[in-house]
Formats: sequence, C-alpha cells, structure tokens
Amino acid sequence: MKILCSYCNTESGLYFRSLDYNRKITQEVFKHYRCPQCGLIFIAPIPKNLGDYYPQSYYAVSDSTKILEEGEVHERYKIEIIQRYARKGRLLEIGPSQGCFAYFAKKSGFETEAIEMDARCSEFLNKVAGIPTVNSSDTCGALKSLKPFDVIALWHVIEHLPNPLELLEIISEKLNPGGILILAAPNPDAFQFHILGRFWPHVDAPRHLMLIPEQILVSKMASLGMKVELITTTDEGGLRWNIFGWEYFFANLSASSEINRKLRTIGRMVGKLLSPIEKIEGKGSAYTMVFRKES
Repeated sequence: MKILCSYCNTESGLYFRSLDYNRKITQEVFKHYRCPQCGLIFIAPIPKNLGDYYPQSYYAVSDSTKILEEGEVHERYKIEIIQRYARKGRLLEIGPSQGCFAYFAKKSGFETEAIEMDARCSEFLNKVAGIPTVNSSDTCGALKSLKPFDVIALWHVIEHLPNPLELLEIISEKLNPGGILILAAPNPDAFQFHILGRFWPHVDAPRHLMLIPEQILVSKMASLGMKVELITTTDEGGLRWNIFGWEYFFANLSASSEINRKLRTIGRMVGKLLSPIEKIEGKGSAYTMVFRKES
C-alpha cells in the first residue's frame, strides 16, 4: 500500500519504527514515514484510539489556582513574545492542559478563552481558573463555533493533531485582520534528532503524530495570507526543550526510578556540554513561530 504525505501528496518511504519510549503505555510498534519532497515526518496509520495514550497522569490538574501561580515564571517569556506584536485583545489557547499560560495571559490583560480535549482540565479552567473553555477533541469544529480572535496560541500542540493543516486554515479565518498566530513545536532539523533518531524524546510516539519542518508552515501560512514575524529555536522555551531532550533520552534507558534520577542528571550535564551547538539558530529541539494575518 502506498503511503502518501498529507501535505504534498507525495509517496513516502518508511523512515523508522519506534515504541512508546517516554511513557511505556504500550508495546505497540509505530511506523514513521518521511516525505522525500517536503520532509514531513508522520506516523501511519494514525492509531484510532489516540485517547488511550493520554492517561490521567498526563495532565497535572489541581483544585486551586496555586499551580497556575507557581507556573507563571515559566510562562512569562511567552507573553513577552506575544506582546511584541499584540498588546491586548481576544486570545485563544488551543490545548492549554491545566492552563498556566492561559491564566497568565488573562492576568496580562488579554480576554482569554481555550479549547481543551481533556474533560478534567476543561472543568478546572472553567470553574477554578475562570477561563471560558470548550471541552472537545474536535478542535476544528470547536474553533468554528467561536468568535474571531486577535491572538491564537498553540504551545506544542500541532504535532499531536491528525489534521493540523485543516486547523491552520480555520485559524487563518478566525483571526482578526492584523491578528497573530503563535505556535511552538518539535524541530525535525534539530541537532538532537540527527544524533538520537527514533530514541529522541520529542518523537514521543504515538502522541506526536507529525514532526513538521519549519518551511511547511511558512509555505502553508503564506498561502493563507499570513506573513512570518518570527522564527526561532533560541527563545527561552526552545532552550528548555533542549535540556528536556537530553534528560529524558538518558532517563528512558532505565525503568528504575532511582537510576532514572541519576541518568537525568547525566542528561543535564550532556545538555550543558552541547549547548553551544544547540544555541545555533535552527539547531534547537523546538521552534517558536509567529505569523500575522495581513490586514
């Protein structure tokens, strides 16, 4: 059976096979293909039971806003990036999990809403965090039902979606003229990926369905009338994801929690040693991109 790229419809060959190395929920083998034309890396077939790979432990849900207040220090850089391009207005976060960023965006003066597939997180956001949230696994359908926004944010969400290109089309329609889309995702051109291959923690099969090259997003958004404002792999979040990758690669080598902690320490040391390479623009483990809808 021919496997076709969902972006450019080119026949794609098997790139590698992987397991759920990060969470070890299943022993299933997942096939990853790489398009020779556009470079998209994707799982095929997409598992029909995707929800089974997101256990309750995947989401840190509390009964108070304390966890959100504590997470503010990690979210500040995101707001600072957004505020270069938009100071106020309606902001939507897609896939907020427990909502640290959405909560800080609200505190920063944005009229904030969210779309979240996990029911527990959605209830927490609606009832505790005070952020209107649509609970749905149909992201495209949920977005169509909402009013336009000035900012739409996807922080490491697009790689989880079976239909990211369709969602980008709807996002372009749901942004006000001059509005911005900000997204972050794993970078398939990363130094780490070239070294670690299928064992790279950011492969995260089967939750990460795709690894999307920057140029695909640039081309797609240009076709939708949205211009690039920023592409970087060296923002604060990108640098953290570099360390995360090395930590979890080594930690995944053992199932023992005691050994695991020691291996994570080794991973942090390796990450610091290799940081001069990963701080080269384009070599980092994750990119952050900002697009503006033309007026």
